[in-house]
Order: sequence, then structure tokens, then C-alpha cells
Amino acid sequence: MPAFRLNPVAIGLSVLLAALSGCGDKKPQEQQRPRVYVQQVKTEDFAAPVALTGDIQARVQTQLSFRVGGKIIQRMVDVGARVSARQVLARLDPKDLQTSVDSAVAAEAAEQARVKQTAAAFVRQEKLLPKGYTSRSEYDSAKAALNSSQSALKAAQAQLANAREQLSYTALVADAPGIITSRQAEVGQVMQATAPVFGLARDGERDAVFNVYESLFVEPPGDEPVQVTLLDNPQIKTVGKVREVTPAVSADTGTLQVKIALSQLPAGMELGSVVSAALSVPAKSAVRLPWSALTKGLGDQLGQPAVWLVDDQGKVSLRGVTVARYLTGSVILSAGLQSGEHVVVAGGQLLHPDMVVEVAEQKPAGVQP
Repeated sequence: MPAFRLNPVAIGLSVLLAALSGCGDKKPQEQQRPRVYVQQVKTEDFAAPVALTGDIQARVQTQLSFRVGGKIIQRMVDVGARVSARQVLARLDPKDLQTSVDSAVAAEAAEQARVKQTAAAFVRQEKLLPKGYTSRSEYDSAKAALNSSQSALKAAQAQLANAREQLSYTALVADAPGIITSRQAEVGQVMQATAPVFGLARDGERDAVFNVYESLFVEPPGDEPVQVTLLDNPQIKTVGKVREVTPAVSADTGTLQVKIALSQLPAGMELGSVVSAALSVPAKSAVRLPWSALTKGLGDQLGQPAVWLVDDQGKVSLRGVTVARYLTGSVILSAGLQSGEHVVVAGGQLLHPDMVVEVAEQKPAGVQP
């Protein structure tokens, strides 16, 4: 009986037909939706404290300068020195101004001699006029000469007084008691009149002064007391009130200057001490979301802060928002969202508008509610 032999080609065709027929029986799989975690929007009153660091300054600070120009020949004080009123701080070379004084003294002496001469001539004319030994015109001339010499003497005396006053300006004196806070000149330097030489912090009231970025002040601070603490020793503290906020932003630092008037300085808190304070601004309605909720806008809002919203059908849309404050782990949004809306806080990296997503039930690790 002949042996039965299988045809390999026939076998391969039958296997292929069986596989194709099997594929036709399966249904196409539905595309898997991206899973996201959402958070419902809830508004809350938010008032972030503003932490400030500054220093203690005098309420009144003045720049001391010479009222005349010249070369500095002597400097008696340095930065940090305590000075009293009318204390001499520095001196200019007085030679030139002393020469002016000597010239004015000589001019005054000459005018005094002239006054004596014209006064004697007038007295003689005054005695001769009743006897007819002189004329009225000579009498009037003598009187006019006396008046002229007296006026010239007054002018010479005024010039002498001015020269002596200018000479006194070669000594730079403190106009009030206080502490020297800066020095802009040295011995041997030629100074122009009114050029600052020393900075003086006058004794009296003290302020805690802080430089603050304008964005931290949505509204001006209130009249509530502010606690000021010594940075090196938090146990040393005092209380003050905001006295002044500069109306213009500094072109150099981009900050506003806030001055807090201090009721008193405790022991250990002195002029120049580094201090800290915390100001509170009025609370405003805002939305708090985790950092992961933020993304970038599209179209006209390209690059601007935005979030993904999920509607009741699971469809996502992009919404631009306004960030009021960045905090550790979260952001404060002041506009763009309403209570009850659902925001994607995780899984939004690959989303695009009108995509249908699946909302996850479990909160991802690290996402704040």
C-alpha cells in the first residue's frame, strides 16, 4: 500500500486561511482614553503675609558739607562716631579766606580814617557857616562827603563781616547731635562747596526701613501694629506702624520703600541693626491649586498661565488664568476660574482641546487637594 504524503504548500495555505477567518471574528478595540486627576474649584479668602527684611534708620538724616570750597587739611571723626551739636568734624585750608579777611580789615580801617577826616571837615564848616566865613555850597559839600564816607564805612564793615563768616565756614560742624553714618572725603582732597562730606543720623525717632517689590502690595497696608524683630536675636522685638510708603518705584532697585515708625528701641536694637517684619494685606477671594495644574496657553495666550478644565462629558478645554502669588507647592489664582469647575491637576501633559479623558478616582502622590 503506497505511503500517504502531506503537501507542505497545502498545509501552509490552510493555516493562513484559518488565521484570516479568525481575525474577521474579532471586534476592533476602542482607543484608550488618557486618565487624569481633577480637583473641584473652591474659592477662599487669601491674604499672604509679606515677609520683609530691612534695617533701623534715623527718622532725620542729613548730608553735611562745606559751604565754601577748598582743600581738606584735617578730619576729626570717622563713620560710627557719636558727635554733639556744634562739634567740629573737619577743616579746610583757610589761607585764601584769611587773606580776604585781612583785606577787608584794611579796607575798614581806611574807611574809618576817611570818616574821621570828613567828620572834622564838616564840623569846621558847621562852625564857620553862622559867622559867614564859608558858603552854603561848601557846607553842603562837607556834609555830603561825611555821609558818603559813613556809607562806605558801613559797606566795608559788611564786607569784613562776610569775609569772617566765609572764614568760619572752613570748619565743618555738626548741626545736631547724632551718629556719623557715611564719609565721602579724605584729608588732602579738594572739595567743592555743598559736596557731601559726612552723613549724619540725628538723635531722636527711629524707623525700620524695608525695600519691597511693588507686586507684593496689591493694596496699601493698613494701620494695624507691625511687630519688628531683630534678625540676630528673635527674642528682641518691638512694635511700630507703617508711617510712609514711597509713591514711586526706585529706578535702581525696582522696589518701594516702606518705613515703619517705631515706638521705642529695646536694648540690643540699635541704629543699623538688621530687622525683620511681616505685613498682612487685605484678604481677597482666590483659588488655590497645586503647581501641577498650571500649563501654557495656546493661540493668542501662548506662553501665558492656563489650566485644563473637564466638563460633564469628560471633554477638556484650555482656560487662561491670572496668577496672584506663587507659593511652595501651590499657586494662588485671582481670576479665570469659577466655583464648581473641575481642573486637571495631574496627567495633563499630553492633552489637547476637545479631547475626551477618563477621570481617575485616586489622588496621585504629591498632589495637594
